[in-house]
Amino acid sequence: MFEANTLAVIFIALMGLAVLMYAVLDGYDLGVGILLPLEQQEDSDTMIASIGPFWDANETWLVLAVGLLLIAFPAAHSLVFKELYLPTAVLLISLILRGVAFDFRAKAVFSHKATWNKVFKVGSLLAALSQGYMLGMYVMGFQSTAAAYGFSLLSAFGVAAAYSYIGACWLVMKTEGELQQQAVNWAKKSGWVCFIGVVAVSIVNPAINPSVFAKWFTWPNMLLIAPLPVICFTLFVISDRLLKQLPLPGDKKCWLPFVNAVAIFILCFFGLALSFFPYIVPDQLTIWESAAAPESLSFILWGAILVVPVIISYTVYSYRVFWGKVRELSYY
Repeated sequence: MFEANTLAVIFIALMGLAVLMYAVLDGYDLGVGILLPLEQQEDSDTMIASIGPFWDANETWLVLAVGLLLIAFPAAHSLVFKELYLPTAVLLISLILRGVAFDFRAKAVFSHKATWNKVFKVGSLLAALSQGYMLGMYVMGFQSTAAAYGFSLLSAFGVAAAYSYIGACWLVMKTEGELQQQAVNWAKKSGWVCFIGVVAVSIVNPAINPSVFAKWFTWPNMLLIAPLPVICFTLFVISDRLLKQLPLPGDKKCWLPFVNAVAIFILCFFGLALSFFPYIVPDQLTIWESAAAPESLSFILWGAILVVPVIISYTVYSYRVFWGKVRELSYY
């Protein structure tokens, strides 16, 4: 059906789509969990209600991404998860904590509800930190040096801030009144931390990877991809100025910060993808070296052709059904 090289490109594109969708969709609901106010019971209920119909399905994209990595690029899967075994375990445990807390906070007696809110918040924070740490180690090429560990810790807090930023922007769009104003303040503060994290990765990545530096700072590549960081910086500035004006009468433009945050996530993702392509493990394995046999990929492709549109369809449908301002959370 396709040549081996073409199949590898198709599957890395599908995996990239899954990772991007997970970062955006589960990113905002992790951010909402991180921002959960433990002393404001009513606001906590409203915030969890805003992600109630979506949070579990959002994690489908993580399962798809890991599944594609295992099936389509088994050599890369083995190498990546050997290096990231511990943070992956932390991520899985934190996601389990979130799932348990989400259900138990509604079914537990009132005096225990605050405890499950704490578990949900801690699970969300640990999930974000572990993902950020894994990103940092990936960018550093899994080096076992003090600089690599230090940058990975910085990346961990940067990703947590990024998720808090997109989560706050989600709440600006979905809530009203005092909670919306509080979300605006959260978005302004976390937005600056997120911006610093993006700048740090943008400086460190080409500094430690000569191939990345050459890709970004040679002609004519520089002309083609230089607009990415410029647009990203512009979106941060626009969002910050807009947040200073919100909320507006009639709740106008309440959706714009979230759209800007999504655009920033997309630009950052494409920046990283362009930096490392065709490597799936920086400076170690290309997508063609790690790809499974063409016969296997051709067979799996038919499953992907069926499954991916279904996931996209029910994702779009669920957001269409539950669009608008958040309603009271119900488990029945």
